[in-house]
Amino acid sequence: VRSAIGYGTGAGGTANQPTTPTVSKSNPVTFNKPSGQITMNNAALAAGASVEFSLNNGYIAASDIVLTCVSGFPNYTAQTQRVASGGAVLRVTNISGGSLSEAVTVNFCVIKGATA
Repeated sequence: VRSAIGYGTGAGGTANQPTTPTVSKSNPVTFNKPSGQITMNNAALAAGASVEFSLNNGYIAASDIVLTCVSGFPNYTAQTQRVASGGAVLRVTNISGGSLSEAVTVNFCVIKGATA
């Protein structure tokens, strides 16, 4: 028998990174779910380059941990840079040897923390 840890059906969702104000992987994403998948826009990212974008999310508190990973795109990594009340800053890095223009998908989940 397998059992899982995490969120159940309905706690997650999907969001697309907006293409305004410009087509850029640095555009902020607003996504108010405790877990889910963000599809970034397909703007170019140079070899070895990183881009950061804000994840605006009312489920995130300053004491939380936001876990991230890239789904299905082996030429990228994702990590959480900073967490604050109402959001986090995520970084995606192109680890390939060439410039890529792909709509990378980033999975995330919020692990609730406490300071007391």
